[in-house]
Amino acid sequence: MALLLTLKPPLTPAHLHHTTNLFSPKLKPKHPHFKPHFSSPFNNQTPPETNCPVPQDQQPINEYQSLSTSSPFSWASGDFVEYCSKLVVIGIGFGLFVGLPVSWYGSVGVGWELGQRVLGGVCSGLFVVTGVVVRMYLGWAYVGNRLLSATVEYEETGWYDGQLWVKTAEVLARDRLLGSFTVKPVLNRLKNTLVTLAISLFVSIALLINTESSQKEGYITSGVEEGGRSVAGVYNDESARSFEPEAFCGGSGPSMDD
Repeated sequence: MALLLTLKPPLTPAHLHHTTNLFSPKLKPKHPHFKPHFSSPFNNQTPPETNCPVPQDQQPINEYQSLSTSSPFSWASGDFVEYCSKLVVIGIGFGLFVGLPVSWYGSVGVGWELGQRVLGGVCSGLFVVTGVVVRMYLGWAYVGNRLLSATVEYEETGWYDGQLWVKTAEVLARDRLLGSFTVKPVLNRLKNTLVTLAISLFVSIALLINTESSQKEGYITSGVEEGGRSVAGVYNDESARSFEPEAFCGGSGPSMDD
């Protein structure tokens, strides 16, 4: 009888699950705002120029950022229509308010026509726009060369203590990508603009010279009288005979005896 009382029923799976919960430690629920943190090689990464001895304002990446946000250099890297419109405004403004008045009032007495004065203003506007584009090209070419170069020339305190720093692999790869895909397209746009301006300026100057030469030839031809000896309004044989008859030997003129 005592043996039967000491026997216990076998444990069912439900009992086993309950027993496990009794002896297992309680798991605390996660915080509702908890977000797992995954380590990444780019998290909290220091910039590649941390140990760079080049001053901040002389580093190619900073020079590029400064150039791309300053006028007029930022025009070349912006929208193409906006870039062209700004150049056209500069050319028309300078030609209309400076070049045209100078060619108009500076040609008094020369005999220039309206077309020649307009061509003079157009040439002055094209010349100024060409100068602006050349300035932009030189600035972008300088920054592009420093980005693509494997070394960086810099000055610690002045021109007399120039130094040379060799770029690390990370800095060189980043700078060359930036120079190849950002600076080179800008330089190509500026080159095409300079070619177009050079052709336009050459054609305008050629037209101006041709028009002036044609006008001078027409003026000389129309001013010569029959016989080719006098110009109307300047010299006349009859008037000369009345004052100096002895200069015209054998000519018919008034005699001193009359």
